[in-house]
Amino acid sequence: MATGTRYAGKVVVVTGGGRGIGAGIVRAFVQSGAQVVICDKDESRGRALEQALAGTLFILCDVTREEDVRTLISETVCRFGRLDCVVNNAGYHPPPQWPEETSAQGFRQLLELNLLGTYTVTKLALPHLRKSQGNVINISSLVGAIGQVQAVPYVATKGAVTAMTKALALDESQYGVRVNCISPGNIWTPLWEELTASTPDPTATVQEGTLAQPLGRMGQPADVGAAAVFLASEANFCTGIELLVSGGAELGYGRKAIPGTPVELPTIPS
Repeated sequence: MATGTRYAGKVVVVTGGGRGIGAGIVRAFVQSGAQVVICDKDESRGRALEQALAGTLFILCDVTREEDVRTLISETVCRFGRLDCVVNNAGYHPPPQWPEETSAQGFRQLLELNLLGTYTVTKLALPHLRKSQGNVINISSLVGAIGQVQAVPYVATKGAVTAMTKALALDESQYGVRVNCISPGNIWTPLWEELTASTPDPTATVQEGTLAQPLGRMGQPADVGAAAVFLASEANFCTGIELLVSGGAELGYGRKAIPGTPVELPTIPS
């Protein structure tokens, strides 16, 4: 694989880097010339990606375990001598649930992964990012801003990631550390495939997901990877921003009423 020089000599940690959006981000940074540490709690897929991509190192890590994260950061700095960018991608989207089907325990577990995992990795990486005047990129979600049906815990955790990004950007500006987030819309990933397979009509679900974008397609992990490399390498006057990688899904009007919602039509003059 040919590599470029946009981020050559830099060291990047990508959490949840073993598949899907995370793997797309890993590939994009490798192509930019960076050394990339793949963090994932699934050893088999992490090792497979490490073997497939020169310029990567896999470190087994569950971001909900602080000791794992301490080891991730210390091993990265020990191996490469520096840390320039952390991409907090590790996260999960549960299957669709109405509010009454959720539980406080399930909500707590999702908070531990989607929000507190991002917080812990960032907090422990900051001393090294301050030395390099590096940057943090949090992977949030479009639905954190616009909402989503049957996804209260997920939307809440991702909305919090976006808000935390802005607060961290303010705190870290004094050290020259930039903090931004990417909010993907519909990106075709293994998780999207799994969620689709659990629906009554997978074909219709895929079509609905595709037609949600004015551009007429779902995004690919490489689209998110390209945005991450841009934020890390070239967006030097950007901090605290939310970059939507959504194909325009948030634009325009659409059919929004849930089936069964009472509908009141205006009276049409005769």
